[in-house]
Amino acid sequence: MKFSALEEYGLRCMVSMARHDPERAMNITDLARAEKLTGAYVGKLMRILRRGGLVESLQGPTGGYRLSRPAGEISTAEILSVLGGRLYEPGICRKYPGGTMACIHNSGCAIRSLWAGLDMIVGEVLSRTFLSDLVKNEKNLAQWIRGQIPALMEAAARSAGSPARGPGGPARSAGEV
Repeated sequence: MKFSALEEYGLRCMVSMARHDPERAMNITDLARAEKLTGAYVGKLMRILRRGGLVESLQGPTGGYRLSRPAGEISTAEILSVLGGRLYEPGICRKYPGGTMACIHNSGCAIRSLWAGLDMIVGEVLSRTFLSDLVKNEKNLAQWIRGQIPALMEAAARSAGSPARGPGGPARSAGEV
């Protein structure tokens, strides 16, 4: 499973902007320098992020781009959705049916269930992680994410309409092995 370069660099530009003074815009040159990217690529990213409503452009000598809302109101799920979409798109079975017109596993596909489950869990993490969280240092963010795991798993299980459980086993409480 991979994130595209567009998603990676777009998210990095958003983090740079979140670290920057929210009252001042960042121009493409400054963003490119901060992220070691070309100005043309940063321009492309900013156009996508602007169309997605995540940044706004300001004209004039002190112009550039700034976040359209406070960093605490922009989730990483929203950013990645604007940049590339979801991990698992439900219509993927129609896109890659093999040599037939429809997937031969349409009625009982464990792979589709795996991707959908992962999408749910990843979606929960991304929707609970805001741009303001990403400006924390790595150790603090990793600690925060680890603390979120039980609630994330419970939320994903509720979304799926089944109790939280491991592969092939019954639901377990936090202390059980």
